[in-house]
Amino acid sequence: MQTTPRQTKQIRSALDILHRSLGDALIGAYLHGSLVSGGLRPQSDIDLLAVVESGLSESQRHDLLAGLLRLSGRHPAAPGGARCLEVMIFRRSDLARGDYPARAEFVYGEWLRDAFEAGETPMPDRNPEYSLVIAQARRQAVPLFGPPGDELLAEVPPEQVRQAMRDALPDLLDGLHGDERNVLLTLARMWHTACTGRFVAKDVAAGWAIARLSGQRAATLDHARRAYLGEIADDWSSQDDAARRLAAHMGEQVAGSL
Repeated sequence: MQTTPRQTKQIRSALDILHRSLGDALIGAYLHGSLVSGGLRPQSDIDLLAVVESGLSESQRHDLLAGLLRLSGRHPAAPGGARCLEVMIFRRSDLARGDYPARAEFVYGEWLRDAFEAGETPMPDRNPEYSLVIAQARRQAVPLFGPPGDELLAEVPPEQVRQAMRDALPDLLDGLHGDERNVLLTLARMWHTACTGRFVAKDVAAGWAIARLSGQRAATLDHARRAYLGEIADDWSSQDDAARRLAAHMGEQVAGSL
């Protein structure tokens, strides 16, 4: 795992915010996602997962949110600037129970910034995507604080992983417009996981999926892959129909593989 000095400073600052806001309730903090699975790409978030012993108070939620709003870079991240942060916090007792869908105590992401700046506060929530985050993080989490990730993050059974992908698929497809690159690459990664049971970086999953596509479908996914790698502009103005057709096809492949 390699980080630039600026990224290292941002990660340390995020950990400081967690410690200040959560105090003794914080029992583990981990890096996961692109940074540890294949390296940050031009628009990759810094993904953090934390585990707490108890639920967050109202003041803790406000303090944590205020700190993350200041530290996280706005989307799209400026080249060389602060990275967008994604921070998910889970209670140890919820993780130990292994309920489906998983319950998060607090979630911060740049896609929620407008709502937060309008006065909303992150509250506990259940979502199939949280089960997928836990499943992936357990296999790759790098501790910043606390014990190894697999001591706190319970194994997510394969049937829950499959159910989570099945349940997350409709909303993912509905969110295609305006988020084409991310949705297509996420579909490729879900397809790969559905077929192999493994979690890999988005560009790796895209390469795997491109080999199973042809013609325009393969070209459209390669466009998403290259945009993710920063090789071309992330411009979909002339590929709206192609993106929709590819998303529908990969959605069918995911559903058929589960």
